[in-house]
Amino acid sequence: MSSNEFRFFLSCDINLPVTFRVERLDGNLPAPKPPDSAETYFATEERRPELFVECALYIDGAPFGLPTRTRLESTGPTYCWNELITLSTKYRDLTANSQLALTVWDVSCGKTEGLIGGATISLFNTKKQLKTGRHKFRLWAGKEADVSIQTTTPGKVPKEECGELERLEKLVNKYERGQIQRVDWLDRLAFKAMDKIKERESGRNGSSFYVVVEFCSFEHRVVFQESGANFLIPSPITTSNELVTVWDPEVGKINPSEHKQLKLARSLTRGIIDRDLKPSSSERKSIQRILKYPPTRILSGDERQLLWKFRFYLMSEKRALTKFLRCVEWSDVQEAKQAVELMGRWQTIDVCDALELLSPVFESEEVRAYAVSVLERADDEELQCYLLQLVQALRFERSDKSRLSHFLVQRSLRNIELASFLRWYVAVELHDPAYAKRFYCTYEILEENMMKLGAGVSGDEDGFKLWQSLVRQTELTAQLCSIMRDVRNVRGGTQKKIEKLRQLLSGLLSELTYFEEPIRSPLAPGVLITGIVPSESSIFKSALHPLRLTFRTAHGGSCKIIFKKGDDLRQDQLVIQMVLLMDRLLKLENLDLHLTPYRVLATGHDEGMLEFIPSSSLAQILSEHRSIISYLQKFHPDENGPFGITATCLETFIKSCAGYSVITYILGIGDRHLDNLLLRTDGRLFHVDFGFILGRDPKPFPPPMKLCKEMVEAMGGAESQYYTRFKSYCCEAYNILRKSSNLILNLFHLMAGSNIADIASDPEKGILKLQEKFRLDLDDEECIHFFQDLINESVSALFPQMVETIHRWAQYWR
Repeated sequence: MSSNEFRFFLSCDINLPVTFRVERLDGNLPAPKPPDSAETYFATEERRPELFVECALYIDGAPFGLPTRTRLESTGPTYCWNELITLSTKYRDLTANSQLALTVWDVSCGKTEGLIGGATISLFNTKKQLKTGRHKFRLWAGKEADVSIQTTTPGKVPKEECGELERLEKLVNKYERGQIQRVDWLDRLAFKAMDKIKERESGRNGSSFYVVVEFCSFEHRVVFQESGANFLIPSPITTSNELVTVWDPEVGKINPSEHKQLKLARSLTRGIIDRDLKPSSSERKSIQRILKYPPTRILSGDERQLLWKFRFYLMSEKRALTKFLRCVEWSDVQEAKQAVELMGRWQTIDVCDALELLSPVFESEEVRAYAVSVLERADDEELQCYLLQLVQALRFERSDKSRLSHFLVQRSLRNIELASFLRWYVAVELHDPAYAKRFYCTYEILEENMMKLGAGVSGDEDGFKLWQSLVRQTELTAQLCSIMRDVRNVRGGTQKKIEKLRQLLSGLLSELTYFEEPIRSPLAPGVLITGIVPSESSIFKSALHPLRLTFRTAHGGSCKIIFKKGDDLRQDQLVIQMVLLMDRLLKLENLDLHLTPYRVLATGHDEGMLEFIPSSSLAQILSEHRSIISYLQKFHPDENGPFGITATCLETFIKSCAGYSVITYILGIGDRHLDNLLLRTDGRLFHVDFGFILGRDPKPFPPPMKLCKEMVEAMGGAESQYYTRFKSYCCEAYNILRKSSNLILNLFHLMAGSNIADIASDPEKGILKLQEKFRLDLDDEECIHFFQDLINESVSALFPQMVETIHRWAQYWR
């Protein structure tokens, strides 16, 4: 959106329920009234307030729907509910005089509810704009919320009573809505100064208390309009110096004259002229600049016109096809026909660009079919790297039996690993009510085609046996879920639960000890498992009590897996897939950073399997061995080697640290601590537990790079030659992955419709955050300087220095 363009939504067009979040109380509660007797007084002294907030919607002074209450909160100041309230009323039903009545009650007083205070909030401001973002409303002590038009309990503090604190609250609200530019270092200093002002003001206004409410935010502002009206009555123009807001109903609509000019410029008669056109030097530079745009970039009108004008000249440039197809006016039948014809004659694009054509941006069936034809050239190993996203791309197809679904099924019939993963990826999505029918259709096509396979087509088994071997995977996971329920119900510590697990496997469920027929491992379908070893199976000491199971394999070996129930592993599955892909990209450039992309498979929306890698957490290592070096000396001692360990082991450690430092930075992995950084005995460090990605982090002020001081100390400190080598590997890996930024962005774009928590919350914002990490505005040399500065900035935060922010970053790892 250009800077001189203003866009808005009309309230009558929003068919969503009114939602808001009641966060907390700020300030001190009013002192309780003096009791009538000494006995009552004693009881009052002992009691702890138990508060809830009653929320009611009033339209034009009349109640609308039933009031809603939050849960009880009795933990003491600050009282924090952080509860999402969803009303039965929709935004389109609101009027300009809609009010929200909030009343705080205390139920710790006995049979009667004690009134704490109330506030009345107008949902639309004086400019008829819907309130959005976080707001702080004054509560009137001892009063229920008054919902009359001239309310006596206004939540908004009057202008004449507003102080510095109220002014800052308004600015913070604008900042959180993105209306104030963010400057990271300056923002931190500003918030620090604001904290001091809050402390000072709270001392003066000790008697005031407030309720903090966060209203739903939209992409653009929401303006009140009654259903059926096609214009808003503008505010009367006065002689004052106040700005007058005029709503233009034509904003965002097509300009008829520009549209006519565009049609003339793209008419079929111009095709003969355009065929021999060649760009000038400046036009070539503009075209090259456009071709370097990331796939998330929206082209301007002039850029689209430029690419259309030189479409014949660009046919030999394969990178230009995706950009050209974005320029096409697909609603124009003749133009769309011409574009499809040119697409067939264009130089064949790469597989990573074909993924872009399967994104929700491209709806044309011909374009999506062309993308599938390009994917057919990919080998099975490469296709497996993208399979998770290709299954998600089925959401964007125009029919249930699309060309893409048939392609995935046909390729799976030739490779049992692809077939197994495709079946699981589709089965997990059956929980999505919006697309369950589509994914079930693909599931049926896979089952029907596999059952028709004859013996010898895929190994020695016929299609029926192959399909049954996949179905038995589901039966196995169902039995493991049943075991987990029984184990969780056992009273006592972890040891008691382990005994129960082994007892079940040896007794009632002994069929799991030796399978009647081998089952393909869900994590590695090429491996046949024949049963569980009870004596080597255990339970992790955790709230969810995940199982650690040892399976026998058909070839006499064993494999260990972790089975979880009650945790959504789809986000972990995505991150590990990205680690595997990035490891592949680095190795293609002859850079092996000894990563550990262990296998993860979500077998349901709240269950799944993980490959168990023998290792120890850094927290455990530091507790038992004091340092990482001491730990590695135990397994790889070398008196002549650096720090008393072998050079190979130290090199492995440095490379793996570099690899995960770059990957966790690009993917914005959050919530890093010494318990989810693991170290193998050969020196390979790796990360686990990816509950926060794309910049989300539960801890405040996370450092830009997830690099703890113990890792730096194991390299000999920030001045050692090994630390310099670490930085060199980081910069090299970063520049290699930047070359594949389009591929990674396209894969995340295909995940836009998924139910993965950190993507579903705001897909567009998440992808833009990811794009920002690649710094595509810099060349390779500039990126080396940028990344080295980033590392230095993060490492300096790990050691005691003079800046407050650095202290906060140091606290991140504690």
